Amino acid sequence: MSLISPYALNSHRQYKGNLHTHTTNSDGVMTPQQVVDLYAALGYHFLMLSDHDHVTDIHALNHRGMALIPGYEITAGGGHLLYVGGREVLPHNGDRQSVIHAVNDRGGFIIVNHPNWEEDYSHWPQAELNRLQGFHGLEIYNGVSERAEGAALATDRWDMLLSKGRQVWGFGNDDTHETYDSCITWNMVFAEEFSMESLIAALRTGNFYVSTGVHIDAIHVEGNFIRIVSRDTQCFRVIRDHGMILAALDGPEMCYEVPDVAPLSYLRVECYGRGADMAWTQPFRIA
Repeated sequence: MSLISPYALNSHRQYKGNLHTHTTNSDGVMTPQQVVDLYAALGYHFLMLSDHDHVTDIHALNHRGMALIPGYEITAGGGHLLYVGGREVLPHNGDRQSVIHAVNDRGGFIIVNHPNWEEDYSHWPQAELNRLQGFHGLEIYNGVSERAEGAALATDRWDMLLSKGRQVWGFGNDDTHETYDSCITWNMVFAEEFSMESLIAALRTGNFYVSTGVHIDAIHVEGNFIRIVSRDTQCFRVIRDHGMILAALDGPEMCYEVPDVAPLSYLRVECYGRGADMAWTQPFRIA
């Protein structure tokens, strides 16, 4: 048994960012510059303006010291997808598989948005997620869904995919429309340097975690042990295939030896802090 960790680089340099943000170029209430100003004031390091079927020009903006990532939200004709790295709008196409292929061919990547949104908790039916191939990530927490129909949390949908052997990274994004939609959930990236290239590389390889308020100081894998240090964590939960809980351990430091149990194709860790504050690691694969 061996653990395959996405946290190859695990320095103290962490960068906070949001990839799902709307402006007055679609259905947001703030102009692009107002959105950038807001997130800069909140201490963010990177941001993507993801208007509906519209690429907002980031070159015309004052970046306020942040890395602004190009992209947009694909919404016409089907379930919503984030096109990270998108510099032009693709032809509208309801066939989401062809859209994913087109994005991958252009060097971008796709995040599936808010799977548990809407009254039936199924903006994305699980059968459709199982069918689609080549998407990079899933929003396991969608901030605006706290005030919308359905559920903000979608780790259940994530576990269903991971349990089928799919490599899908979990993302946390605000999906900002109003000012009060900001800083609900975010992605904390371990990166070699503060540059868009380095941030994108870490997002591609899973070298980040999702948070709603819990800070993870360090994540290490040594042999069959996972060690996590998190000053904010009161309890760690270790999750395996099909969402089964392997262990619940008191914080703020966890050193967990992977047991010999079945089924066991991956592990992920949930960090519980004060109140509703949480953090979620990416999955560790078992080989």
